[in-house]
Amino acid sequence: MKIILLLVLGCCLFNLHAAGYHIIGGEIYYKTIGMSGDNLRYRYLITLKLYRDADFTCGDRQGCIDRFENPVIATVYTASGTRIIPTVYLYISQVVPLIDTLKNPCLAPQAQHLEVAFYTATIELEPITGGYYVTSQRCCRGEKLANIYDSEHEGSTYYTVIPGKESRPDNNSAYFNKDSAIVICNKMPFKVNYAAFDEDGDSLAYHLCSALTDGTINNETNSSTPPPYNTTVRYIPPYSGVNPMGGNPAISIDSKGMITCTPDRAGKYVVTVCVDEYDRVTKRLLGTHSKDILLTVFDCTTKITAGFPSVLNNCSEAPELQVAFPNYSVAGYTATYYWTFGDGTDTLTSDKTIFFHQYPDTGVYKVKLVVNPKLACRDSITGQVRNYPGLRAGFTTSGVCKGEPIFFNDTSSYLYGNITGRTWDFDLADSIVMMGNTRSIERRFNKGNVYTISMTLHTDKQCEKTVTQNIRIYEVNPFAGNDTILAKGQTMVMQGSGGDIYSWQPSDGLSDPTIARPVLNYNKDITYILRVSDQQGCTGYDTVSVKYYTGPEMYIPNAFTPNGDGVNDRFRFIPVGIVQYKFFRIFNRWGQEIYSSTDFRSGWDGTYKGMPAPVDTYLWILQGTDFNGREILKKGTVTLIR
Repeated sequence: MKIILLLVLGCCLFNLHAAGYHIIGGEIYYKTIGMSGDNLRYRYLITLKLYRDADFTCGDRQGCIDRFENPVIATVYTASGTRIIPTVYLYISQVVPLIDTLKNPCLAPQAQHLEVAFYTATIELEPITGGYYVTSQRCCRGEKLANIYDSEHEGSTYYTVIPGKESRPDNNSAYFNKDSAIVICNKMPFKVNYAAFDEDGDSLAYHLCSALTDGTINNETNSSTPPPYNTTVRYIPPYSGVNPMGGNPAISIDSKGMITCTPDRAGKYVVTVCVDEYDRVTKRLLGTHSKDILLTVFDCTTKITAGFPSVLNNCSEAPELQVAFPNYSVAGYTATYYWTFGDGTDTLTSDKTIFFHQYPDTGVYKVKLVVNPKLACRDSITGQVRNYPGLRAGFTTSGVCKGEPIFFNDTSSYLYGNITGRTWDFDLADSIVMMGNTRSIERRFNKGNVYTISMTLHTDKQCEKTVTQNIRIYEVNPFAGNDTILAKGQTMVMQGSGGDIYSWQPSDGLSDPTIARPVLNYNKDITYILRVSDQQGCTGYDTVSVKYYTGPEMYIPNAFTPNGDGVNDRFRFIPVGIVQYKFFRIFNRWGQEIYSSTDFRSGWDGTYKGMPAPVDTYLWILQGTDFNGREILKKGTVTLIR
């Protein structure tokens, strides 16, 4: 059981480490809620507040985190640094979104989206001299902070002090109860109320102070170190705890907790405020409470620019006279847009989405857009609307076969204008421009394939429209077989292929002239023409010649001249009625084999080992099987002449 508990605890602590990167600030405080049942211990409600950047999902160095871990841990120490009770687990009681959006018509829209989680736990402590420290420590802070070195490896310490029995152990600590996100713009003054609340009405004094690290150096695990807590984060000069973000004037906090600053550099800054809590009667310091928060300074400046297309052509297929106006303006969050449409009407709107305006008639209209018409940051632009809709583009095709004419016919129409020309693109690396009223064009395709055909219309109203179709061109690849020599009385299966429908002409000697592979039984030389068609009606032709010799026999010449003149350059045999070749070998006069093959078509080219063989008489030997199953063995000589 102990092993299981340790494993569960280890997994829990691992999750705390893995999810802790995205925390950007926090504070811890307590409230006395009574005594224990035996009246020996005070009961304290411990609250830890942690803040995260709700827009942070993935970082360069800290991975992807989009949640608060639950639970988190806290540790209780005496003032001398002795740990007195087991680890305190605090669980989320609520999560509150903090959102602020810059709604300035003259500045770039910016948004700050944070979340704060409230973790709580109840503990009991007997009053002792010196009191207690309740501490929560963690790694790590946000990435690329402007005022802290290596911030993604820098830890945090949040602690609160419970006074000892010599002071006021039933105290309620001060805490910062005003949670808000605020968009801060560079070069512009801002104020944020950082005042704390104290239920006991104690006297509070504010000052900027240093953020505390977790007592480790570049340690990515959550630590637990005893007080005193005086190890601060490593500030990048000139920044420090009392000057955490610079500015002109620099950041400061007054006696009522109001922070003011005019920042002079965009970036993310850790700012820590400390509040000293004094007993109003005894003037005794009861404790110092601090809160870390990340303040982001945005670059909010922008050049307000009006923008929409300089020319808008309403070339829609529908005949409606309504025109869509896109708005490309660069403007602030609450900018206003004043449109005048050139037809005596105008509109003022804060909507930047596409605006639709209904015109009374066709024509050319001058349009003007003014951004922020009543502000110093206004800008304007003019353009032109050419309102001639009703342009419908389309074409039909006829013909689907390779090599045959394919006809393209334009079926387009234009209600409020005239079509003056067409540009045809046939997906063949060329295009054809046809001006005038010619609507049809013919084209041939030399290969079966799917082609993307487009037609672009040109009009007298500056409207153009392109329509595209994919068309399939079919092709048949007729093959009637190789020219063949047969012995008289020898049958053969024809080798037609390449389509769906076949027709052999003439039909003499064929078992069925309408199939791809009829049986040939004939005795005269003949040439057949094969017509091949497919289901789309595309056709093609091929021929095959059949010669008949007395056989079975092998006809072999007695000389050849391998001199490269293209005539009798190879020594080969002509088989008639031979269905299988076992070997064809050639030897020189010393019995050395210089050629061997079973392919009667290639033959010997008169070389040996890549070099020309000498002029001489050579012995050949050939063996095969005829169509009757009989073996045929032939021997003879051939003279090589150069």
